[in-house]
Amino acid sequence: MKKSAASKESAASRKSAASAETPAKKAAESEKSAASEQTSAAKRTGAAKTTSTAKKTSTAKKTSTAKKTSTAKKTSTAKKTAATAKTAPTARTSAAKKTAATANTSAAKEASAAKKASPAKKAAPLKRQAPARKPAVAPKKATAAVKGVAPAKTVATKPPRGETRTALVRRARRIDRELAEVYPYAHPELDFENPFQLVVATVLSAQTTDLRVNQTTPALFAKYPTPEDLAAAVPEEVEEILRPTGFFRAKTKSVIGLSKALTEDFGGEVPGRLEDLVKLPGVGRKTAFVVLGNAFGRPGITVDTHFQRLVRRWRWTEETDPDKIEAAVGALFPKSDWTDLSHHVIWHGRRICHARKPACGACPIAPLCPAYGEGETDPEKAKKLLKYEKGGFPGQRLKPPQAYLDAGGRPAPPLGAG
Repeated sequence: MKKSAASKESAASRKSAASAETPAKKAAESEKSAASEQTSAAKRTGAAKTTSTAKKTSTAKKTSTAKKTSTAKKTSTAKKTAATAKTAPTARTSAAKKTAATANTSAAKEASAAKKASPAKKAAPLKRQAPARKPAVAPKKATAAVKGVAPAKTVATKPPRGETRTALVRRARRIDRELAEVYPYAHPELDFENPFQLVVATVLSAQTTDLRVNQTTPALFAKYPTPEDLAAAVPEEVEEILRPTGFFRAKTKSVIGLSKALTEDFGGEVPGRLEDLVKLPGVGRKTAFVVLGNAFGRPGITVDTHFQRLVRRWRWTEETDPDKIEAAVGALFPKSDWTDLSHHVIWHGRRICHARKPACGACPIAPLCPAYGEGETDPEKAKKLLKYEKGGFPGQRLKPPQAYLDAGGRPAPPLGAG
């Protein structure tokens, strides 16, 4: 019993000791835990400080780098600005030089054009600029240039813009009718007695007047009356006769050549076909139509310098090539009118509608002419510009037709007579 009691006491004291040891252990563990936490906190604080220091260092480096970059950019910009500032005056100077050079070149061109446009003699400087001349208006009725010439009827001064084909045909034929009344005696102004003389005279009329040819051919045909005679002529002798007509060597070659062709190919006769005539030396379409129309009675249009000038002034055509003019004008008239039309136009061009100064004030077809006003419009002054029978002077033929003489025309003087 005593043993049990002792055992129980021993067990109780053990429990008590164990119970006493437990709080101590807990206190020790608590201290260890606190120390561990402090150590961890210290480590965290150190790490945080280290991180903060690193961040500050990085920020400082970035800030320094940014400042350096900004400074470099500013320096580069300043350099570019300075370079631009230096370049600008140079560019302006270059542009100024170019502008000045262009102005000088333009001024030089204008001065050169002015010199070319100015006449040989310097004109006196004008203080005031003369007022612009008003466009001349054709009179309602044309003034008759000479006695016995009927005035033209009243018509519109100029054809309307965009003149129709029908209106052009009517106006062209009206002009021809008016000219037929003014020149009822119109005829070829070359003296001839047969087709051979006419073809030779027409070839000689190139680059000279019909008057000079008419004064030269009497001696030529007196010595060489037939193609056979002229074909066998000595060139030097023919040249001496043809000298007054100009280009006498070339003309001698042509007339001797065409005489040989007539003798060898056509039996000494002048052919009456266009295709045969143009094969002869020195003979073109113009010469061929003169021969066909006046020696054979076959209609043809003679496009000489007067004809070309007038049909363009009258706006019958704008063509400049003789063959195209022939076709264009021929389409406006019946074929039967072609030969007389040629005479009317050429006679008007030689007497009134001159190349340099047409006598517009004495023109019987002024109301029908689109070019009215290009020449002298004062009637009295215009009369002084008229030539041949219209101006009271001799004509171009030494032996003109009787109708011409009856109308007051006068024959031309022979060579050397004045």
